[in-house]
Amino acid sequence: MNLDRKRIVVGMTGGIAAYKVCELVRRLQDEGAEVQVVMTAGAREFVSATTMQALSGRPVFTDQWGDGTQPGNAMPHINLTRGVDAIVVAPATAHFIAKTAHGLADDLLSTLVLARDRATTGLLVAPAMNVEMWENPATQRNVAQLMVDGVVLLGPAAGDQACGEIGMGRMLEPAELLADIVAYFQPKRLAGRKVVLTAGPTVEPIDPVRVITNLSSGKTGFALARAAAEAGADVTLVAGPTTLPTPRHVRRIDVRTAREMHDAVHAALPADLFISVAAVADWHVANASGSKLKKRADGATPALEFAANPDILASVASLPSTPYCVGFAAESENVVEHARAKRVAKRVPLIIANQVQQALGA
Repeated sequence: MNLDRKRIVVGMTGGIAAYKVCELVRRLQDEGAEVQVVMTAGAREFVSATTMQALSGRPVFTDQWGDGTQPGNAMPHINLTRGVDAIVVAPATAHFIAKTAHGLADDLLSTLVLARDRATTGLLVAPAMNVEMWENPATQRNVAQLMVDGVVLLGPAAGDQACGEIGMGRMLEPAELLADIVAYFQPKRLAGRKVVLTAGPTVEPIDPVRVITNLSSGKTGFALARAAAEAGADVTLVAGPTTLPTPRHVRRIDVRTAREMHDAVHAALPADLFISVAAVADWHVANASGSKLKKRADGATPALEFAANPDILASVASLPSTPYCVGFAAESENVVEHARAKRVAKRVPLIIANQVQQALGA
């Protein structure tokens, strides 16, 4: 579980993007987080406290003063932030951003943000506003101040807005917010490092319809790319044909053939770390047809001629200024022996060995 046992306060301010927070709260809990929702009066104009209580399974806090039934010392702005791992404000309006930048505290959410233990409780803010409001110099000054103060900015994104205009200011989608919140908690062991990875299969054309390929799903390479990005690396992912979504903050280059992958990898270098995860075809069809091969009346099959593809891992490992190289060995038998031989032959420090019957397509 990416957020197992993490305690997160989700603060909602008034904006149409509040409807997205309903899904975010559920997805945070799916990842193991304990979620406490705090809503401003403006937020309750868009989504009810009853809805958020049903989604979070906890009473929703809306009032600094309470109704006299609050347990303990009736100081929710203190109690709600102690022992909490992060406060996520989504949507965060221009008004809320301005208040936070200047230390104003006139409701429960702004007060608890000011009262949080900054050494142990992070503040993550997901802006949501009209493009002109976002680009206003006052807003940009306030955002810059938040970043100086150590606040983590989640977005915004550009696109269509509820007002009918187009531009920066859209709140990130729930899946994007979730990915960024998970990444926030990961140690940044690769900060300042550049990582290049390959993932998925390659396909080698026989004709415009038929190809030679393999059962690689790409999942391992995409998961490693996500982990590297979460660890703070600048990540380039060279991917063979796959329908997997691109991990957040990963630069993706799509290729089809082994030769295209080879060229894309070398164009992405230099790097600190190269992880060769893709299941690259060893050969391509040298006499591939430019038109679809047809069945012959005499039943004869086409005579395919094969030529060797470039060895991507070995070519990177042999560079004068080589990155730390990690290879993968997919073997059907004698897995350890073949993997050891491959590591020596390609002159790389690390090989990850997989039994193909258990790994490919799993």
